[in-house]
Amino acid sequence: MKNLREDFRMKAIEFIRLIGSEFNDVSDEALEQWIEFVGPMVSKKQFGTLYDQGLALLVCHFMKMHGYGENPLGDMANNAAAMGYGISSVSEGGSSISFGSSASGNLQDNADLAQTVYGTEYMNLRRKVIVPIHISGERG
Repeated sequence: MKNLREDFRMKAIEFIRLIGSEFNDVSDEALEQWIEFVGPMVSKKQFGTLYDQGLALLVCHFMKMHGYGENPLGDMANNAAAMGYGISSVSEGGSSISFGSSASGNLQDNADLAQTVYGTEYMNLRRKVIVPIHISGERG
């Protein structure tokens, strides 16, 4: 019989394989390491029943930012993403690719999450489960 920790990891791995089919070549052992690394960054208390989904999305985001998965523009684009640069333009005729840092132009706290579809989906999920507190009459 599996223990609770093994069940938890298997569920997270299943979600990663479901939403990030581009990571199918990543071994279960490597996914477990990513889960171990990213797990403390996702609150079980705040995400509740959506914790596994949030964890899977954030793991996929981190893996994509570190060059895992498919990229139709090849290794150069993966390396640029890992350094925090997004592709700002692509030309076909002259084979030109331009990279820009979205972090320098976007000072939001979550600028890094906006660089992958997984990070964007994580932010959307987080907005649904974590409601910010606003105090009326507050002066800045």
